[in-house]
Formats: sequence, structure tokens, C-alpha cells
Amino acid sequence: MPRFLSAQPDSNLLPLPWDVPLADWPPDLLVALPRGISRHVVRFIRVGQSVYAAKEVIEEVALHEYRLLQDLHRLDTPAVEPLAVVTGRLDAARQPLDPVLLTRHLEFSLPYRSLFASGVRQETVSQLLDALVVLLVRLHLVGFLWGDVSLSNVLFRRDAGEFAAYLVDAETGEFHPRLSDGQRNHDLDIAITNLFGEFCDLEAGRLLDAALDPRQLVDQINSRYAALWGELTAAEEFSGGDLHRIEGRVRRLNSLGFDVAELEVTTAVDGSSIRIQPKVVDAGHHSRRLLRLTGLDTEENQARRLLNDLDTFRARTDQQHVDEAIVAHQWLRECFEPVVRAIPPELTGKRDPAQIFHEVLDYRWFASQRADREVPLGDAVQGYIQDVLRGLPDEAMSEDLGETPDERRLVNPFDPSQGFVDEAEEAPFDPWEAEAVAPDTELLPDVLDIDALRRREAERRASD
Repeated sequence: MPRFLSAQPDSNLLPLPWDVPLADWPPDLLVALPRGISRHVVRFIRVGQSVYAAKEVIEEVALHEYRLLQDLHRLDTPAVEPLAVVTGRLDAARQPLDPVLLTRHLEFSLPYRSLFASGVRQETVSQLLDALVVLLVRLHLVGFLWGDVSLSNVLFRRDAGEFAAYLVDAETGEFHPRLSDGQRNHDLDIAITNLFGEFCDLEAGRLLDAALDPRQLVDQINSRYAALWGELTAAEEFSGGDLHRIEGRVRRLNSLGFDVAELEVTTAVDGSSIRIQPKVVDAGHHSRRLLRLTGLDTEENQARRLLNDLDTFRARTDQQHVDEAIVAHQWLRECFEPVVRAIPPELTGKRDPAQIFHEVLDYRWFASQRADREVPLGDAVQGYIQDVLRGLPDEAMSEDLGETPDERRLVNPFDPSQGFVDEAEEAPFDPWEAEAVAPDTELLPDVLDIDALRRREAERRASD
């Protein structure tokens, strides 16, 4: 009988075929989901109503990664949630099998190769790099030395026009009370090396925009990291008469999505100068505020967008002097919930609710510009569903990746990295590097393309 190490035991795990190598598990237990490149056997398995990622790995590494992910989860750092480690596995011949590390599937998340499958815009590449840098800084702030920084070890979730990055592979990580500059630079060197290789791989597969140079892309990592790390941790000195700069520093950190939990303020003996330095900063400023007001648990930029709409609603209804929590409850009931309820059940896997609301707001703005009037929210929702949402692929999960629109079949729909069945026995075909359907084509419909709207307006004027 295998042994289970878990802080959240799930009895549904017990009947699973732990005496079978993970690569040979029956398809009825598996879920076909896009995943990144891995040196281990990885499968997504359905357990009751939940979906877990299962990775076969040696016991020492499995236990080490499980405990690291537990610590990261406890510190509210973006990483997949660990569920269990299954050890003591024996096959039918009583030969030992590698343990399995189980983590909870991160809904609406995508590996980077899925995003690049049919090419992405230059600004999207920058957004992915920004998300990776923010993740790396957050890990370093809590004393986590990653040791294997790469796009392959990250999952991305949409975050109101940006992306949020989550660590998915922690087997090389280490926790320290505080990272030295040398340790942080070591992680940065690894990031530059790994990302350069990944971008070159994308370039060779013609998945990287020809205008993008892998070397220039990775050169941005150091400068972006240094700027964010400096803003979050650097000391600032000013004259004793500029006390407003203390509040200004806090506001800048808030605008970046961080709260200041501890600020060290040192005053000169004669009061002529003041030195401030953030000692403890916590990410999630906007998401915590939104959660407190509405109970909605979202990504940071989604929270920022929803809070802006809440502030607009408050001003539009002339409730500036009403308690914010009361207005938030009214906004939730009259704005957010009707949008979410309007989404047909078969389309709920396209985007998570907060992202849908953000995209509806974008659609409404463009539609209002086109109509030269304010489009009601209800009309915008219906237009968004028909013009945008129905044409998007599912990002929650997909159980039918075995067939593609061009009738090619995956060798193994539960392991897309094995490529397509090749009737001509030619070189292996990688679905994430060729013409597989991508979760994001990065093509905007005309109703969301400002340049297209301008062209149509110019044509209308010319015809008049």
C-alpha cells in the first residue's frame, strides 16, 4: 500500500492505480491539458471534481519540492498549490516506482509555449517578461532562491491586459532568511541563460516575431529587475522639510501593487535630513482591498480594474459620501454579478469571471466610441459574448485535444509534447511549435481594434 504525505488528505486518491507507472495510466483518469516541457513524466489527473498535476520524481526531490511549495503557499507567493506526495509505490512485479508529487491544477493558466503557438505581439512578450520579473522579485523578497528560472517553469494567467506568473517547478529552490546580492544575481544569470535558449528555440520554430531579437529580450531582464527591486527596497534620503515624500514613496509602492508592512524612518540629529527604507513589503495591495470589499479573489491588475469601475460607479451614482463597503455591495449586485450570470454555461471555461468583466469593460468602451454614445452594460455583455467570447478557446481545461481542426491526431492527447501521429513517418511534429490551435491568436476582432475603428470611421466620412 503506498504512503500519502498530505496536509489536505483526499480519500479519492486511495483507489487510483499507484502500482502503474504514471505514463501508463488509463485515459479515463486523465485530462488533456497543454503543459510545458518537463524532464519528468507529468500528467493531469481527474480526482472527483478536482484536477491535479501529477509528476513522477525521485523521493528526495518530491519531498523537498512539496515542502518548498507549502512554504511558498503559506507566504502567499504565486506558486502552484501542493496537495500530496505518494511514496512506497510498487508495480505488479513488486518493483519500486518513483513517488508522485501532486499539485492542484491552476485554473485558466497556460504554459508559455501555448501562448506562442501561433505567434504573439511584441508587447505581449514584454508583458510575459514583466510578469516573470515580478514573480522573481516576489520570490527573492521572501528569501527564496529559485535556482532554475525559466519560462518553462512558470504558468501564466491573464490579468486584465497583463499576465500574472506562477512558479510551477520548485525542485531546485532553497529558502534563506535573506538573499545576498550574489544569490540574487545568480538567479538573474540563470534566468538570462535559460530564457535566451527558450527564445532561440521559439525563433528556430518561427514562433517569435521577426522583429524580436532573443539577446535584446533577455538584456531587458536585468534592467527591469533592478528597477523594481530598487523601488521596493532602496533607501531614500531627503531634507527634513520634505515629509510629504514619505507618503509619496508609499503611494508609489501601492501603485505597483505592494503594501508597506514596515518602513524604517531615520532622522538626523539636527532634523535636517530624513532617510526612509522599506523593510517589509507585501504584494497584493489592490487584490486585498477588492477581497475585503466584495469577497472577489482576483489577480492584482484585475483587482485594480474592478476597483476603478467601482470608483466610477460610486461617482456616477453620486455616493461619494456613502460608506465604501455599502457601495461595493451595490456595485457587485448591479454590475459585476449580472455580467457573470449572462455568460452561457458552455462558455464559462473561456475566461475566469474577473477577466471576463475586464474584457466586457474594454468591449463597452470600444463599442461606445464606435456608436458615439454610451453603450449600456447589458448590451455590451451580449455583444462581447457574440463578437469575442464565442471565438475564444477554452482556458479552464480541454478534454478533446486528441483531434485538431486539420484532422491530425496527437500521439498521446495527455502528453502533447510527443507531437502528432505522422503517417509518413517523417520527423516528429511538435504541436506547440507548428500549426496547432493556440489558446491565444492575439488577433483582435474589429470591435476591439482601435485602428480598424478609425479606418471605418474615415471610410464613412469619405463616403458622406
